[in-house]
Amino acid sequence: MAAGNGVLQTMIQVSKFLGKSKGFDKVLSKLTVVSASQGKVTCELKVEEEHLNTRNTLHGGLTATIIDNVSTMAIMSAEKPPGVSLDMNISYLRAASPGDILTIKADCSKAGKTLAFTSVDIFNKKDGKLVAQGRHTKFL
Repeated sequence: MAAGNGVLQTMIQVSKFLGKSKGFDKVLSKLTVVSASQGKVTCELKVEEEHLNTRNTLHGGLTATIIDNVSTMAIMSAEKPPGVSLDMNISYLRAASPGDILTIKADCSKAGKTLAFTSVDIFNKKDGKLVAQGRHTKFL
């Protein structure tokens, strides 16, 4: 994978592929890749009606899906295969409401021969407050 702009273009293509999925990943169709470099990916998502739970806030399952997929993109940007999940931990810190724009920052802190370790922070763009944090370990 090429450095710099090439990584960004590849991650944009991965995001588009996920959004066009006929399966569950199509919930990410409105996720936008903002930046990408080796081992790091930043995305944005505007919270809309389709992303909400019955309390009219961001659905926890969607938060988990975002963490799963954006952390995998960070691994791929580090020139590793997407692998399979071994462990994922999520802390839900505050609600996000319709119209909020989320900034999602994923970092692949280590990618070895068989394991990759990532962390993801999801912020509300308007106030910079942390909405959720996740850690994801994958077998490569």
